[in-house]
Amino acid sequence: MLIFNMECPSGLRRLSLFFLLGAASSSVLSPRDPVPDGIVAAPYYPTPYGGWADDWSESYEKAINLVSQMTLAEKVNITAGTGLYMGPCVGNTGSVPRLGIPSLCLQDGPLGVRTTDNITAFPAGITTGATFNKELIYERGVAIGQEFRGKGCNFYLGPTVGPLGRKPRGGRNWEGFGADPVLQAKAGSQMIRGVQDQGVIATLKHLIGNEQELYRMYQLNVQQAYSSNIDDRSIHELYLWPFAEGVHAGVGSIMASYNAINGSAASQNSYIINGLLKDELGFQGFIMTDWLAQISGVASALAGLDMSMPGDTVGNNIPLLGYSNWMYELTRSVLNGSVPVDRLNDMATRVVATWYQLGQDQDYPPPNFSSNTADRVGPLYPGALFSPSGVVNQYVNVQADHKVVAKQVAQEAITLLKNNGSFLPLSTSSPLFVFGTDAQANPQGINSCTDKSCNRGLLGMGWGSGSASYPYLDDPISSLRRKAANVTYHATDSFPSVPASTSEDVAIVFVSSDSGENSYTVENNHGDRDADGLTLWHGGDELIQRAAEAYSNVVVVIHTVGPVTMEPWIHLDSVKAVLVAHLPGQEAGDSLTEVLFGEASPSGHLPYSIPVSEDDYPASVGLVATPTLSQIQDTYAEGLYIDYRHLNKEGIKPRFAFGHGLSYASLSFSNASIAAVTALSAAPPPRPAKPASPVAGLNATIPAAAEAYFPAGFDRIWRYLYSWLPSNEADAAYAVGSAGSAAYPYPDGYSSVQKSRAPPAGGPNGGNPALWDVAYTLRVTVTNDAAARFAGKAVAQAYVQFPAGTPFDTPVIQLRDFAKTADAIAPGASATLELSLSRKDLSVWDVVAQNWVVPAPRGRYSVWVGGASDDTPVVCYTDTLECEVGVAGPV
Repeated sequence: MLIFNMECPSGLRRLSLFFLLGAASSSVLSPRDPVPDGIVAAPYYPTPYGGWADDWSESYEKAINLVSQMTLAEKVNITAGTGLYMGPCVGNTGSVPRLGIPSLCLQDGPLGVRTTDNITAFPAGITTGATFNKELIYERGVAIGQEFRGKGCNFYLGPTVGPLGRKPRGGRNWEGFGADPVLQAKAGSQMIRGVQDQGVIATLKHLIGNEQELYRMYQLNVQQAYSSNIDDRSIHELYLWPFAEGVHAGVGSIMASYNAINGSAASQNSYIINGLLKDELGFQGFIMTDWLAQISGVASALAGLDMSMPGDTVGNNIPLLGYSNWMYELTRSVLNGSVPVDRLNDMATRVVATWYQLGQDQDYPPPNFSSNTADRVGPLYPGALFSPSGVVNQYVNVQADHKVVAKQVAQEAITLLKNNGSFLPLSTSSPLFVFGTDAQANPQGINSCTDKSCNRGLLGMGWGSGSASYPYLDDPISSLRRKAANVTYHATDSFPSVPASTSEDVAIVFVSSDSGENSYTVENNHGDRDADGLTLWHGGDELIQRAAEAYSNVVVVIHTVGPVTMEPWIHLDSVKAVLVAHLPGQEAGDSLTEVLFGEASPSGHLPYSIPVSEDDYPASVGLVATPTLSQIQDTYAEGLYIDYRHLNKEGIKPRFAFGHGLSYASLSFSNASIAAVTALSAAPPPRPAKPASPVAGLNATIPAAAEAYFPAGFDRIWRYLYSWLPSNEADAAYAVGSAGSAAYPYPDGYSSVQKSRAPPAGGPNGGNPALWDVAYTLRVTVTNDAAARFAGKAVAQAYVQFPAGTPFDTPVIQLRDFAKTADAIAPGASATLELSLSRKDLSVWDVVAQNWVVPAPRGRYSVWVGGASDDTPVVCYTDTLECEVGVAGPV
C-alpha cells in the first residue's frame, strides 16, 4: 500500500506533492529493458465467472438476487473506492443504500488495526512464523479479527504471504511468515481462518512477485514498475503455493501486487488473475488492486480485476484530483460497450457474495474510528477541499485480553541460536550491564515516527502500512529492571567507557536491523535494506565486539526484520549466547526477560537461514536497479532454489540453518511411525466437473443511459469519486454502445465467450480437491531427558526428499509440515506429535502436462523429521513404511 503523511490541513493534504509531480504525467515512458527470451504473460480471457463452488452457493444465490436489482451505477459503485482520504478508513467502497449495502471499510494492517488507538500491536508476521505453532497462529488471527470487527472494519488487509522472502534484503519480508512456501501457506491459512471466523474478510496479499520495494510501482506514466520474470514451475511450487492454500482456506479477497509479472502489470495480468487465480485455483471471492496501483480502466476489467483501491491512481494520473480509471469511467465503458455487462455483473456479484459469505449483512458494526486524525471531531472526507464535519473517532477499546496472545507469540518466537556451556538462563542476582538503544522504547515517544519510519529505540515492527500504533510498549530495559537486582543501562550504540568487569558480570547487548515499505526512506534504506544490507544497524557489530572485549560474558539480543550476518563476532569466546527476538510488538519486555531468566524455555525456530556471507545467496536474488526510467527486469534465474534450498544444493553451510532453534530442555525424537492413507497415482484423479455459474443468468445487455445519470440536484463533494455520469455523457456513451459501431481495441487473444474446457489442475477453492488428499501420516515421540533442568516446548519439522532418479530437478529437501507441542514437556516426560503429507506435498508441477504429478508413486520418498533443516535425526520411508531414528540427515 502506498501511504502518505497526513500532517497537512484538511483539503490540502499532500496536494502539493502531486502538483509538483504533475508535470511528469505528460512525460514519455522510457522503453523498458527487454523481457528475457521465453518470458511471456500469455493472454487468458475472458474472466471466469464465480459462483460454482458448493460452499459459496448460498452466498452467490443471495448476491445474484441483490445484483439483479441494481442499476448500472450501483454495480459500478461497489467495485471501487471513493478516493484517497475520502472516508474513515484507508479504503472505502461506494455503497448501495437503496438495497442495504453500506460503504465497506478496508483497513491495514497485518499486525493490527493501523492508524488508530485502543488496539493491540501484535508481533509481526515474521515473528509469528518463527513460533512454528499453528494453533497459536490461529489464536492470533482470532484476536486480530475481533479487533478489526470491533473497530468496524469489513476487511483485514492481510495476511501477507508475498513477498515470500526470496530476497534477503527485501523490505517487506517481515510482514510475511518466512522464506518457505509451506511455512507461509500454513501460517497464512491459519490467520485467514482465525480472522474470518470473526466475520471479517481477510485479504491475502500481494499476488505475486512483490519481492522488492525499490521500483515496485508504476508512477505517473514516468517510471514503470519492475517486472518479476518467473518460470511456470517456480510460480506454482513457490510463489503461488501460499495463495492456493489461502484460497483453499476460504479467503474472501486477494490483493494484487504493484509490480509486473512476466512483463504485464499484476493488476491487469490476465494470465495471473483469470488463468491461475480464478480458473485454476477456482477463487470465488474478488481481487483488488494495491493502493493507487491501477494503470488502466478497460484492460484491468477484462483481465479480471474486481475492485480498484482506493479508487484513484498514481499509476497513470494524479490522485487527489477526482480522477479514476473506474467509477464514472467504468460506467462509461459499460455503456459504450467496451466492458461487457457480464464482466461488471461478475465483479459486483463477487463483492456482494463475499459480503454475504462472511455474514456481514447481519448486525455488522460501522467504522467507529478515523485513520486520518486522532481528533474526536473532524472532516468526514479529509481529502476534499471542503468537507462536512462530524464525530469521526469514538475511541472504542477493542484490546480485550489480546495482550496475552500477543505476548505468547512474541515469546514462542524467540529463537536461541547459541548457548555455549548452557550459559542461559541467567540469574536475576547477576550484575547486568545493558548496552544498545534497542533495549528501550523510543525516547521521543513510542509512536513519534509516522508508520514507524525510524529505527530509534526498540525495533518492535518494520515501517510502512504494515505497522500499527503502540497502545503501550513493554520494553526490555524496563522488564529487566523489574526482575533483576542489579542492572546498569548504557543507552548508547557507541560503546562507552566502563569499569573493569568481573567474571560474574554479564553484558546484554541489544542490536537491530530494520526495513519497510518504499513509501519512506529510513537512514538511506529505501524500504529494502539497500544501504545497510544484512549488517546490523547503528554499528551493532562493533558494539558487540567492544562489549566482548570488556566482558567475559556477553548475551546478544537481536530485533530484526530478517537475516543478519554475524561473522565479526559470533565466534568470540565472550559471546556466550545469541537470541533473535524478531519483531515482538508491544510485548517486547517480559516475553524476552522470562526467557533470559528461565521462566520459559525458548521454543522459536528460524523462519529463514542465516548465511555466513551475503555472497552465499544466488546473485539473482540481489536488488535490481536501472540508471534509466525503463522497466527493470527482475528475472528469477535461481528457479526453485531460494534460501535453504539454494544453500543445500550448492553444499554451502549456513551460519544457522532454516528452522534452527535451541531449547533449555534436552529434547530427543523416538518411536517414529508412518502410515499410508491414500494410494497415489502419477496423475491426480480427474478434477470435478465445473458447474454452470448463476452469474450467467444475469441480464447482460447494455442498460439504459438513465441508470447512470447523476441524481437531480445532487450536491457533490469535490474529489469524491462517483459512479454516475452527467446525462449528456451517459447518453453519448450509450449511443456508441447500442450502435455497436465503435469497436474497442481489445488485447490479443481476447474473447468474451466463457471457456468450455477447464484446466486439469483446477477445481474449486484452491485447485483439484484431490491435491489435499492425505497420502501419509507420521507420528513421532519427543522426550525431555529426565536429567534436564527445564521444561520446554518441542517443534517437529517434516522435510520431503524425492526419490533418487526422479526425472524432475527437485531441492534436496523441502519443508512440508510442522507441529509444536501444546505444552512444555517436563523433564522425564514425553509428547507425541503428528504430521501429514498430502498428494500435493509429494508432487511437482509438470509444465508440459500443466498438472501436479507424483513422479514416483511407489518410489522411496524419504521424510526427514527433526528440529531444523540441518538437524533431522528421524527418517521415514514411503515405500516400506519404516522409520529410522538417530540417523545422519541429508544436509
